Amino acid sequence: MKINPFALERYFAKYEFTAPFLLCCSDCEALTLPELLSVADTDSLKLWEGLQFGYTESMGHPLLREEISKLYQNILPLEVLVTAPEEGVYIAMQNLLQRGDHVVVTAPGYQSLSEVAMSMGCTCSFWMPKWDKTLGWRFVVEELYTLITKETKLIVINFPHNPTGAILSESELNRVVEIVRERGIPIFSDEMYRYLEHDASLRLPSVAEIYERGIALSGLSKSFALPGLRIGWLISKDQALLQSCAFYKDYTTICSSAPSEVLGIMGLRAKEQIVRRNLDLISSNLKLLDTFFGYYPHLFSWHRPVASSIAFPKLLSDQPITHYCDNLIQKSGVMLLPAPLFGLEGQWFRIGFGRKNLPDALARWEAEFTMCK
Repeated sequence: MKINPFALERYFAKYEFTAPFLLCCSDCEALTLPELLSVADTDSLKLWEGLQFGYTESMGHPLLREEISKLYQNILPLEVLVTAPEEGVYIAMQNLLQRGDHVVVTAPGYQSLSEVAMSMGCTCSFWMPKWDKTLGWRFVVEELYTLITKETKLIVINFPHNPTGAILSESELNRVVEIVRERGIPIFSDEMYRYLEHDASLRLPSVAEIYERGIALSGLSKSFALPGLRIGWLISKDQALLQSCAFYKDYTTICSSAPSEVLGIMGLRAKEQIVRRNLDLISSNLKLLDTFFGYYPHLFSWHRPVASSIAFPKLLSDQPITHYCDNLIQKSGVMLLPAPLFGLEGQWFRIGFGRKNLPDALARWEAEFTMCK
């Protein structure tokens, strides 16, 4: 199998650990070990203190799978497979697809959601959102319907959506499930930003909760501010599919890191505190972004998203967005992500607002373009 370079990750590899102002990241401010330990319950602290650095269970620590299952309605621990987040994409695609299959994927998006399929010899059609100056980014379910063919073997969706922050309504999601259920097509649902809805009433059920052929990906990287643990999971009521993914995991990681699993148990048991902390930071930073972009409507088109820690505004300039972002990072150390990294042409860029240093990053960015007036 030959696969194309991961454009977004190569861009991060070039700048992420040298740029002082990462105004593009999709995760929330990562917790420190003392912060996580301070919210841990007694039982998980005992697990941590007695930790042995041995192999762990391939499906995941039983207590971790139990805590993951509590995030969902009517999902049992045996319907959870612990993986690394990106590993979950890879092993699911390997089990759901074969050469010649047709896949419909939300786009723009995280490259692996389509690239893994294409590297296997599949073809992809892309369900693109519409931009509305009043409503922001919106995915129209009727357009998904037009992309499905007799050869379609998988639908890949991502809500809350990366990079736009868009989300479906529950009735729209139910319509998506209704459309594919009629055809017996599985849905792979990337739900990494679930729990970062700015209004909890907008939170969608997991596809794995409402569709018997649904398989959902999530993890601790975004909503739980623990990306360094590299803990994610697949959930599905399709036990044959989940077991097949588990068999494939024997050829990738075999099992997860023992320290990461115990720390993951801690984080999930303290989920209310952690998610509230992240949403408070997002809320505060969004107010700053509203003010910032409100000052410069001639330079940027901005619409506040309703979910996640990212948005996808537009540069109102003739300068190509890739050149703009490259110049910005080289001159001022402020990192944004241009649209072509998500497979989209145009002047859009991803901005992240889950980090504590957003005020400093905005000040540095503003100083850069005001000096150029």
